[in-house]
Amino acid sequence: MSKSSHILRPGKRPAKPPEMIATRVPISPSTNKSASMTIPISYLNSTLNCFAAVPRGAEELAAAELAALGISGAQPGKGGVAFSTDRSGLYRANLWLRTASRVLVQLALFPCSSPAELYAGVHAVPWQELITPEMTLAVDCSLRDSALTHSGFVALKTKDAVVDRIRESCGSRPNVDTASPDVRINVHLHKNLCTISLDSSGDSLDRRGYRLERNEAPLRETLAATVVALTGWDGSVPLADPMCGSGTIPVEAALMAAHIPPGFQRDFGFQRWLDFDKELWEGICADAEVGIRRLPVGLITGYDLDNRALLLAGRNVAKAGLEGQIHFFHAALQDFRPEGDKGVVILNPPYGKRLGEDDDLRELYCQIGDVMKKYCRGWTGYVLTGNLELAKYIGLKASRRYVLFNGAIECRLLKYDLY
Repeated sequence: MSKSSHILRPGKRPAKPPEMIATRVPISPSTNKSASMTIPISYLNSTLNCFAAVPRGAEELAAAELAALGISGAQPGKGGVAFSTDRSGLYRANLWLRTASRVLVQLALFPCSSPAELYAGVHAVPWQELITPEMTLAVDCSLRDSALTHSGFVALKTKDAVVDRIRESCGSRPNVDTASPDVRINVHLHKNLCTISLDSSGDSLDRRGYRLERNEAPLRETLAATVVALTGWDGSVPLADPMCGSGTIPVEAALMAAHIPPGFQRDFGFQRWLDFDKELWEGICADAEVGIRRLPVGLITGYDLDNRALLLAGRNVAKAGLEGQIHFFHAALQDFRPEGDKGVVILNPPYGKRLGEDDDLRELYCQIGDVMKKYCRGWTGYVLTGNLELAKYIGLKASRRYVLFNGAIECRLLKYDLY
């Protein structure tokens, strides 16, 4: 195989049929032969099998986002969406997906119930076509319901197999860099079935690049975007956040309304890959820039009593390229008065997970209900909370409930029709 040929070369067709290599996996005597798998990896293949990891509850939204990008056939599953695309689609998915945290490109899939099977399956991948000895790598690992139970051991064994394969082919091996590797490898082991993937995103996609500091209880950008998308808000009516903190919900709403890709101000893992197509990537970014629009005054507003949070919000807005397009006001919740006959109001109040906090927060949740009932008539209200007991103090009947996860915290996005 020539040096210019790599596993991930979508979009470029070879003069002759591509060479095929199969990841063949040893099957233990206790394993049924029908479980044996031969997963082909095609050099110069135009199709990549991908998986977009998303916050639980956002899977259908992510599939819709992919469809809007022209990537059809996405299959939502628990915690993510599986889809196939070419290199252009992979680049666009990373640039445009608002709800996804990572986009993984599958390299191999094999049964794995022992360290030997893990090593053999990983070693069978031609890593020398993806990683040179001068590059750095890191291994991320997730395990569930499998014979191998120690993620650190699985990551280490995977790393050993990768560097051994490269050393055997090149005479030297790459180093590990867990902070900022050239190539990030993902190992997913579920019910003794191992998936080896490349992480095309690099840093998590919620790291948009505009948030300069994170306050005490930040809402991840991907979850904020999920919340805004679930409201159905399309920019035709005002949107207000009466407890905006550092402004994550208003900024994510503004990025959507202004047609700004969430990944516009950051780098991605695929830009360090050997097959990175700079010309294709620059064309995709240029096309995206053409569609950006400026938002009208008063479309998106945020309110908070914390001056420091509002200062951070203003700085985040400026960093996001939205200066002058989102307006923030210093105001307590009980003083919130939305302008206009209709719109969308979104709140993400504290959940009170620490002992003794619930008593202090009951009054706050009562105020949320009072403010929406008295001053938001004609609007639609949404409250994201991880504490359903406190939500009862809002005193309004939710017309719809969406199940979402803020990290490990199971939450509800509650919709209130305000008449």
